[in-house]
Amino acid sequence: MSARQRGTLCVFLAAVLYSIGGLCIKLIPWSGMSINGARTAIALVVIGLYLKATNHKPKMNLWVLVGALAVCGTNILFSIANKLTTAGNAIVLQFTAPIFVILFSVLFFGKRPQKLDLAACGLVLGGVLLFFIDSLSAGGMLGNILALLSGISYAGVFLMNDMPDSDPISSVFWGDVISAVVGLPFLGYETEFSGNTLIALVVLGVFQVAVAYILMVEGLKTTPPVTASLVSGIEPVLNPILVAVFYHEMIGPIALVGAMIVVGSVVLYNVILARQTSPTETGGPL
Repeated sequence: MSARQRGTLCVFLAAVLYSIGGLCIKLIPWSGMSINGARTAIALVVIGLYLKATNHKPKMNLWVLVGALAVCGTNILFSIANKLTTAGNAIVLQFTAPIFVILFSVLFFGKRPQKLDLAACGLVLGGVLLFFIDSLSAGGMLGNILALLSGISYAGVFLMNDMPDSDPISSVFWGDVISAVVGLPFLGYETEFSGNTLIALVVLGVFQVAVAYILMVEGLKTTPPVTASLVSGIEPVLNPILVAVFYHEMIGPIALVGAMIVVGSVVLYNVILARQTSPTETGGPL
């Protein structure tokens, strides 16, 4: 297996692990802040061991901090959104991240959008609109807004590798530090500490946060961003399926149409972009 194939496999496995987040968060009867504080505290132990094993000392500079804030924002917003809207809504709205990558590339890196970029943005925004129409009766408007904001911060996670003087694994480490410090005080308000709750929490911290982020960081070293974004499309598909099977929470009919538009648009965008990219190039803005 070549280095690029191993990298792509790492990205795929990371996306699979990310997808269990919706189900585990639903199974824990805590607030989103409590869950995120506890799971990132657990993740810090695993990431710390990984850094020690690889002799990698966490760095800190402006761009590492920007990446850390993106990681922290993604963690917190997604956890809270999962408690306020359906897991399907939360993950699909977060999957708008590639579109914000395009917008940030224009605003901060001076890259002019192509017609394909603009068409993808229009389709995704149309799909997102359907989520908010569906939430008017479902009562999940705030959750949908927070999920959409998590998509914005998630775009920053994808851009960590392109930031000058960046160190993605250090950003992940410090992002989890901030998440744990902010979230752990909320544990004082929780009263339910059953075995199932603690098991779900450990699964979140060890696999859905720590191992998944480590795999993603390692995978992006050799995987072009376009390929990584396409492979990550398994997450918004698998996440609501797991929740529907084990938690019996179904996505609304109008939001389901929106989900198909959002996921389909992003995947189609990446397929077309990958075909336009020569084998020697590392990929587009995603």
